[in-house]
Amino acid sequence: MYVTNPHRRFFTELKDLQLPIHMESIGENPDQEYIERPDGYPCYHWLQTVHGEGEFTFGGARYLLKPGSGVLLAPRDAHSYRPVSSVWETIYLTFGGPQSLGLLSTFGLSHSAYYEWDRDCDLDTFSGNMLGSIRSNRDLSGLDTSADLYRFLTLLKKHGRINNLPSLSHTVERLAPLMSFMEAHYDDPNIGLEDMAIQVGVSARHLNTLFRQTFGMTAYAYFILLRLRKAKELMTLYPRMTIKEVSGQVGFRDSSHFVATFRRLEGVTPEQFRNLY
Repeated sequence: MYVTNPHRRFFTELKDLQLPIHMESIGENPDQEYIERPDGYPCYHWLQTVHGEGEFTFGGARYLLKPGSGVLLAPRDAHSYRPVSSVWETIYLTFGGPQSLGLLSTFGLSHSAYYEWDRDCDLDTFSGNMLGSIRSNRDLSGLDTSADLYRFLTLLKKHGRINNLPSLSHTVERLAPLMSFMEAHYDDPNIGLEDMAIQVGVSARHLNTLFRQTFGMTAYAYFILLRLRKAKELMTLYPRMTIKEVSGQVGFRDSSHFVATFRRLEGVTPEQFRNLY
């Protein structure tokens, strides 16, 4: 690993270590110049604004990069960027690895996209802190930077906004009253989707849209998973409790429906689960 001044730029050869995801480079540019890459960059490329403003072009569209915004580019995607203010300060990082595509696909981050976020969240300063950490601590194994990359991706998933949609963290915050309601009423078999929607002040249809965007499932499917989690807690804490009693305690009207749902979602029957634990 070495440093090239004056831009505080770090390069690694950690790809040879076959980490699932590894840093290729990270750096800051206090006076970002014009860059044009018609063939893109060979690995994933993140660029965010620290001060000033720049214009980033990719996918046939132009985006204004100001503080609180950045672009994540997929490998080989053509792009260019240039300053539009007198001084444009940026931080960038590039990364790859044999599991990088699968990991980003899981997070829904595999396609090139423009992101915005609130300035008071961890994402705003994380790249700069990562750069400072690398400067002060030489990570010969590459494990620390690999872990930092994973953390960066989780922050981007949590706080990043695309197309003016609310971030995951904002949606979870909005759903917090419903989450508390579910925790308090999971044992009530009469709770339906309309009751849940009332807790958030939206229609049942919009509630399901929020849940799909946040958790990848409907609100009622999430509620069922909560009930099964509570059932597993009961079966391990109270081994003498019958399956019928457990099913009633977690909001199922009959034990046969509980057993069928548990087996479908958990892959084992409730009795098999209890024997395992």
